[in-house]
Amino acid sequence: MGDKAGTRVFKKSSPNGKVTVYLGKRDFVDHLDHVDPVDGVILVDADYLKDRKVFVTLTCAFRYGREDLDVLGLSFRKDLYISTFQAFPPVPEESKPNSRLQDRLLKKLGPHAHPFHFTVSAANSAHTQTLLLNTPPLAIPQNLPCSVTLQPGPEDTGKACGVDFEIRAFCAKSVEEKIHKRNSVRLVIRKVQYAPEKPGPQPMVETTRSFLMSDRSLHLEASLDKEIYYHGEPISVNVHVTNNSTKTVKKVKISVRQYADICLFSTAQYKCPVAQIEADDQVSASSTFCKVYTLTPTLNNNREKRGLALDGKLKHEDTNLASSTIVKDASNKEILGVLVSYRVKVKLVVSRGGDVAVELPFVLMHPKPADLSASRPASAVPEVDCPIDTNLIEFDTNCFTQDDDFVFEDFARLRLKGMTDDKDEDC
Repeated sequence: MGDKAGTRVFKKSSPNGKVTVYLGKRDFVDHLDHVDPVDGVILVDADYLKDRKVFVTLTCAFRYGREDLDVLGLSFRKDLYISTFQAFPPVPEESKPNSRLQDRLLKKLGPHAHPFHFTVSAANSAHTQTLLLNTPPLAIPQNLPCSVTLQPGPEDTGKACGVDFEIRAFCAKSVEEKIHKRNSVRLVIRKVQYAPEKPGPQPMVETTRSFLMSDRSLHLEASLDKEIYYHGEPISVNVHVTNNSTKTVKKVKISVRQYADICLFSTAQYKCPVAQIEADDQVSASSTFCKVYTLTPTLNNNREKRGLALDGKLKHEDTNLASSTIVKDASNKEILGVLVSYRVKVKLVVSRGGDVAVELPFVLMHPKPADLSASRPASAVPEVDCPIDTNLIEFDTNCFTQDDDFVFEDFARLRLKGMTDDKDEDC
């Protein structure tokens, strides 16, 4: 791709080539007390604009049904948040100092480029739809969910279910005017979280089980070596059994389970094992047992599981298991979307005595990058020797044009054998 030294800027143009959006990044980090502001520049052909206005909308939506089932005006999609910004002519009440990148882009692109911004903070905690153009755009509610995709089944078509954020830019006389896809730019961005810098206490749990007709018990203690694990990192589970009973432990089953709380019209929880071990380790009566089991939950071993929560992905990129959701205020009942958590379950299969089980919650996330200005989490860009198929997405070398210290990068379409590009690429 040549030398790409300089400021990386993503751009996407409308199919008719009259409207182009420029963004400095596509991943916006939720720091719990605030979220990275969403800002950029929109360039519009002056002859095409005429007497119309330039609008940019930011939408957070939860799709909970297949797109091909949208019939009779019914849609399996709920907009959790909508905010609209009028980029041209500018509204004085919406004015805000431009970022350094915006100033540089405006200088580079000329008088027909206009800045836009969506302030992101924790001030507003209500899920609202903002379509008022005479007031500053409301802050995105802090309790909006992170981007999550639910893995489709082999027979599913269309957009996958999950939570996504989309920027849409267009020209119109009013925001209510119907806009054709050919005349607008649609760009999917992501709201992400990274692992906390300070880990919590080491997970540890124990239980004692007494059996009928026996005055002695079986004691199970399980622990993890830490609370926070990064994607692809092995998890060590320490199991210690003190069997003072007359029963025999026949097997030890260890599993890592993903729990997805779907919060929409009502709350439902779905669980799915993402890694498991079944060992024929026996613990006879009046004996002790201690062993460390290692499991590594990865998406590569779970690609056939429909409904598994994954980190929100940009179109045709590979991704990973969904990161754990960190909620600042766990008592907030207004949180909508998909909340993800993980637990390790340790189960002892006891002969003629039932099962003895405990669960250990832990956090599975990406580490915080050294430079948060990166457009994607570090692990979302596989290295050369990584087993992930790096051909899932390619950037054409012709898409890079460097002038001054900018690197303008177009979004390339999927290049896979036997698959054609969509006319309207949602990327």
